[in-house]
Amino acid sequence: MDYEHLIYSKEAGIATITLNRPQKLNAFTSEMYQGLSTIIEDVEKDDDVRVLVITGTGRAFCVGADVKSLEQGLSQRPDNMSPPTEFTTEMVSKILTFPLQRMEKPVIAAINGITAGGGLDAACACDIRIASERATFSSVFVRRGIVPTMGGTYFLPRLVGIDKACDMIWTGDLIEAREAERIGLVTRVVPHDELEAATEELAHKIASGPPLAIAQAKKLIYSGLNMDLESALLDVMRAYTALGLTEDHQEALRAFLEKREPIFKGK
Repeated sequence: MDYEHLIYSKEAGIATITLNRPQKLNAFTSEMYQGLSTIIEDVEKDDDVRVLVITGTGRAFCVGADVKSLEQGLSQRPDNMSPPTEFTTEMVSKILTFPLQRMEKPVIAAINGITAGGGLDAACACDIRIASERATFSSVFVRRGIVPTMGGTYFLPRLVGIDKACDMIWTGDLIEAREAERIGLVTRVVPHDELEAATEELAHKIASGPPLAIAQAKKLIYSGLNMDLESALLDVMRAYTALGLTEDHQEALRAFLEKREPIFKGK
């Protein structure tokens, strides 16, 4: 199936979504949001897919929503309609932010260039961010007189700390890749020409792991952020007990005793 301004591929357990609107710095359109919703649903349902990678073409990863489209919507809307920013927030939360966070499978953002506004929020909604040395980051919403619409006020404090999140959100200042790595906004920075290879290497490593254990670990990591220690450990023990009954756990034990690499089937 073809998607407007999106390239979708699957190979060796890795699904890749490439934002492909380089002339507009991969700014989101409503058609792209809808396409992303369909693709993410397909990734979640496909048992052969174990990792999702999101990247962009050209000079940018993504600069968020297409501002010109929003301006056109504002000029055309009746006075009794909600403003575009509210509509966009509701739409992308359901289509992109929530599905990325709730997906059991790991999501890697391969950040190839300019990352701003909703593009930054989308990257923050991923589990791991590998950035090119050419990448830049900016929460530009304040310059439009609005607030981050795709989870920036939720994700940034958890990634970089409250004070740095305030700095980024209140100023909209640009951050270079190495600074983003230093403050914890990205997981790793690599030379631009090595971004694809570095992402592929990590994705294959995760894809070869036990998918049930990885899915449970992702769930426990995020749910634990909003729990007390006792509740979190109770959830861990439930998951540990359930995983101990899986074929993957037995395969891991056999492989250890036989001194070979395990082959996990997600059972």
